[in-house]
Amino acid sequence: MRTSADARLADGRPVALRSVPYDDPPARELVGRVQQEYVTRYGGPDEAVVDPAEFEPPTGLFLVAEVDGVPAGCGAWRVHAPGVAEVKRVYVAPEFRRQGLAQLLMAALEDSAAAAGARSVVLNSGSRQPEALALYAALGYTSAAGYGVYAGLPGAVFLGKRLTGEEER
Repeated sequence: MRTSADARLADGRPVALRSVPYDDPPARELVGRVQQEYVTRYGGPDEAVVDPAEFEPPTGLFLVAEVDGVPAGCGAWRVHAPGVAEVKRVYVAPEFRRQGLAQLLMAALEDSAAAAGARSVVLNSGSRQPEALALYAALGYTSAAGYGVYAGLPGAVFLGKRLTGEEER
C-alpha cells in the first residue's frame, strides 16, 4: 500500500492513507458525502447492501485519505468472489479533485487487494458519473458482467480489471 511518504497530490502536498473501520467517524462522514453525490446524480443513495464487517482486513479494506489533516477522500474493497475484490465507495471531496487523489486511492486499493490474494477487481458505477468512468478507463478497467442490485438496469456500468495488468473478461 502507498504510504504518506510516497503519496502526494499534483501540487506536492502529502497524502496520508489510513485504514479505518467502515464506521470510523471520518469514514462515516465521507460515505455520507458520496451517498449525497448519488442522491444528486441519481435521485437516491446506493442501494447495494453493505456490511461494515466486509471491509475489515484481511478480507477487505476501507481507506481514508487525509491532506493537511483533513479527510479528503475514501475508497474501499471487499471480497466479491474467490480471487475477486469489489471496489466500493471511491470518493474525493470537491476541493481535492483533479489533483491525482482518486488515482492514489485506486492504486492503494488495487495493491492491497492483490496482497490479500485477489487476482482481479470489479466495480459498479453509473452513466451519470463521467469523471469516474474516465478515471477507470484510464486505469485500464474494461466492461465486466453485471452483478448485484443494479445488474441489467439502464445506466448501470460494470467494470473490471485483472490485477496482473491483463483485461478482465
